[in-house]
Amino acid sequence: MTSTASLASVVPAFGLGTFRLKDEVVRHSVGQALEVGYRAIDTAQIYGNEADVGAAIAASAVPRDQLFLTTKIWTENLSADALIPSLERSLEALRTDHVELTLIHWPSRSVPLEDSLGALMRAREQGLTRHIGVSNFNIALLQQSIAAVGATNIATNQIELSPYLQNRAVTDFARQQGIHTTSYMTLGYGKLLADPVLADIAAAHGATPAQVALAWAMAMGYAVIPSSTQRAHLQANLDSCRLVLGAEDMQRIAALERGDRQVSPDGLAPAWD
Repeated sequence: MTSTASLASVVPAFGLGTFRLKDEVVRHSVGQALEVGYRAIDTAQIYGNEADVGAAIAASAVPRDQLFLTTKIWTENLSADALIPSLERSLEALRTDHVELTLIHWPSRSVPLEDSLGALMRAREQGLTRHIGVSNFNIALLQQSIAAVGATNIATNQIELSPYLQNRAVTDFARQQGIHTTSYMTLGYGKLLADPVLADIAAAHGATPAQVALAWAMAMGYAVIPSSTQRAHLQANLDSCRLVLGAEDMQRIAALERGDRQVSPDGLAPAWD
């Protein structure tokens, strides 16, 4: 796969997202994904689906040691006293004694970042999580994180990122610091699927626009976590791992940048770079 940057990461390049999926819908999605070959699952406390994700994993034939589970700590649980108990509740819901990765979901405006990262470090020391990281952090917050625990302790920064929102300032800074990036919303709520440039590249490769967008992100060195409830789409998304884009393809996609941000909740979002 053509890559403009390669950054070694503990985070698998491809996984399943579960945002907005609950109850039987998320159980079905996770179960189908595991059957077709997914081995990384991303969830979060605020999604309200950790128990269902755990149930789907327990019902599958996939051994726990083959899975990479990520959860995210919600803002109300980011204090030094609340974080670890909340993670323990997440682990109980997920039916596991640890997750591979725990992230700060959104930066807190009331809890010092050092307190939250310190609690995450202690959770790692206790074996509750193998790695720690952040999500929705801008450059200033990444700088604070590095000052608090060092870049080598930040496994990834999970951010909204797509061909329409390439977040180059943040990803370039992260890369310079040796911090990996995970892309969520890589397909931009489906808006990208009708893009004529992606459609043209897809036609040339016998692929779909969604596969092209996912392959682009992975070629850039980012992890992706697309979600789907349909087995055919789950398989098609996974197949993007085999799509090799050329240098001209990558240049054409780079030109699609338009600052089209979909997720920026009031009271949570930082000042974006």
